[in-house]
Amino acid sequence: MTATLEAKGLGKRYGRHQALTDCTLSVPTGRVVGLVGPNGAGKSTLLQLACGLLTPTSGTIEVLGGRPASGPEQLAKVGFVAQDTPTYTGLSIADHLRLGARLNPGWDAQLAESRIAKLGLDPAQRAGKLSGGQRAQVALTLAVAKRPDLLILDEPVAALDPLARREFLQSLMEFVADHGATVILSSHLVSDLERVCDYLISLVASRVQVSGEVDDLLATHFRLTTARREADSLPDGMQVIQATHTDRQSTFIVRAATAIHDPAWALEPLNLEDLVLTYMAQAAAEPVRRPVLETQR
Repeated sequence: MTATLEAKGLGKRYGRHQALTDCTLSVPTGRVVGLVGPNGAGKSTLLQLACGLLTPTSGTIEVLGGRPASGPEQLAKVGFVAQDTPTYTGLSIADHLRLGARLNPGWDAQLAESRIAKLGLDPAQRAGKLSGGQRAQVALTLAVAKRPDLLILDEPVAALDPLARREFLQSLMEFVADHGATVILSSHLVSDLERVCDYLISLVASRVQVSGEVDDLLATHFRLTTARREADSLPDGMQVIQATHTDRQSTFIVRAATAIHDPAWALEPLNLEDLVLTYMAQAAAEPVRRPVLETQR
């Protein structure tokens, strides 16, 4: 599996504050990757390092075979939409498109203009008069009209209402279907990731807790409920991720290659939100533990 992004021992410090520490991960090519994790996990710092807005304090990061922002050719390969979907309030939409054309040698004017028309936006409208969802769509248009090989989105829908989020994600998937770019989408909204992402990376305290294709992860994680028992009494082949107990009952989140059925317990699959929260909670409970779990194809 070819990697679009490779980070090894990556770290970023701001004075005394360590924003990212010893981060090692791999982002596969040709996937829509959901990047999840709690606040302070280092997600935004990682994405800004990937697009060259920041430089590492330690470790290495390589994007599309080169150092981020190392030159015009490298810059042209990456599109980026930040959390606040920045636009210039005093400029019109048309001004933004003209600016994009001047700054990006591979600019696709037809793609940009057709997206704005399809969204029903007036090119003469100033960005400061647009709604949050409309500004997000303009920011996405500026990013995709570069025709990037990698599109990085740092929680671009966090402040949008449900309808605006759905429209933004539909636009994103149309771009992916038409152009085949790799996408990294950071979000706290797991329901949105479940709708569009086919690969998941969970980052907690700068470390990858679990990564892999979403379908594979969901097919190999289960909630097992049984009479009170200890984790080490479960069959071989079941990796216990989390265990909770009452006086009479035990509930385990387990990882196994296949579902192992037994009349002594109830076994049910996890949804994506349950899986993400399980790994986040486990990492918080055991901060010294460093699992790096990845499905193999």
